[in-house]
Amino acid sequence: MLAQKSFPKGFVWGTATSSYQIEGAIEKDGRSESIWDTFCRVPGKVVNGDNGDIACDHYHKIEEDVKLLADLGIKHYRFSVAWPRIFPQKSVVNQAGLDFYKRLLAELKKYDIKPALTIYHWDLPQWIQDEGGWVNRNIVDYYMEYATTLFNEFGNEVPMWFTHNEPWCAAFLGYGEGVHAPGHQNWREAIIASHHIFLSHGLAVQKYKEMNLPGEIGIVLNLQPAYPATNSEEDIAATKRQDGYSNRWFLDPIFYGKYPTDMLEWFKNEVGEYDFIKENDLATINNPGDFLAVNFYSRSVVAAGEENQLLKLNHIPQEGEHTDMGWEVHPESLYVLLKRLQSEYTELPIYIAENGAAMKDELVAGVVDDKDRIAYVQSHLEACHRFIEEGGNLKGYYLWSFMDNFEWAFGYEKRFGMVYVDYKTQQRIPKESAKWFTNVMKENAIVQPVLK
Repeated sequence: MLAQKSFPKGFVWGTATSSYQIEGAIEKDGRSESIWDTFCRVPGKVVNGDNGDIACDHYHKIEEDVKLLADLGIKHYRFSVAWPRIFPQKSVVNQAGLDFYKRLLAELKKYDIKPALTIYHWDLPQWIQDEGGWVNRNIVDYYMEYATTLFNEFGNEVPMWFTHNEPWCAAFLGYGEGVHAPGHQNWREAIIASHHIFLSHGLAVQKYKEMNLPGEIGIVLNLQPAYPATNSEEDIAATKRQDGYSNRWFLDPIFYGKYPTDMLEWFKNEVGEYDFIKENDLATINNPGDFLAVNFYSRSVVAAGEENQLLKLNHIPQEGEHTDMGWEVHPESLYVLLKRLQSEYTELPIYIAENGAAMKDELVAGVVDDKDRIAYVQSHLEACHRFIEEGGNLKGYYLWSFMDNFEWAFGYEKRFGMVYVDYKTQQRIPKESAKWFTNVMKENAIVQPVLK
């Protein structure tokens, strides 16, 4: 294999997972129910009625899984903590839950793998949702109690912290579109939820800094560039709304300390009064921390229309390559996004916290020959490299995902992993993409895949 394009010395190469998607053991060692446990039991909400009860059984297989990370040459591993394991009920800290993550961190340390910890990746304790979840402002206090507990327990061991993963999904898919837990369809709730998520982020960054902990902290935003289907005024206006909905609503308060004026006006019919935004809230939110982490998968092409009633637009399917999720493969949009973030929002370091592809993987004679995934990742790494070559402050890349797992509303039908999981036997089988990615990390460069 010949190295094509080298990355800067010290570039962070890693992979990522989240607690509900891999852990299983939902009733083990004092864990209480999460909103996803509840959501999965609602008929029709998850493909095939799948759930995270067992998932990849990572709870019982941490030694095996961390050894596999090490065998693959992974030196940076992003994971999330399950809030219901730490606070199974109000103001009750569950030591057994903390001990599980202590064991995980000890295993990672044994192999010199640097942990990156996501505080919230959607598995909210059901007891908090019973009080209103992210719509009830009290959740900010609950989140701070939880985050502070993690800082106290793991603050000196974990060098990289993420306050939230993808607030767009937690707020808009969970409380607005209803396709994620808790499954509500109320846009006032969704907007309030987003505000409380931002507020908890700002307060967590403040707390982390006050504690003088040695690592770094930031947030993970999933961002999706939007393009007009035509040059008509109507399509361009629709594209601006889509951009406000997917991107600016989440970037502007964190980096500018304000919500985009056009979206405040657009949402007003659904929200009514913005009485939930209290004095000093936006000043607190206006604190990105030490870096910006970005999850990127695809772009959207839109036209004015009625398909999306909230935004008055249609999503226009594009010809060309798509992943098994039906998402267009468009690495150029990652480059465009990174350039925009640097020019409009921040000079802080940027990390790709997730990038990857679900593909129709087949296990044949013990091998998953996923050339399509290799091609996807390679093209997106080339976009990253181009950005860096032009002076972009991109510091790392986490491949989603370490292994196949519970893919939320899609259940187990979609496979994102570089490691294949046989859910009947829980056997882990590295795909060809894992072997390729091992070489990328080893060479610190994009390498040509060996095509068979």
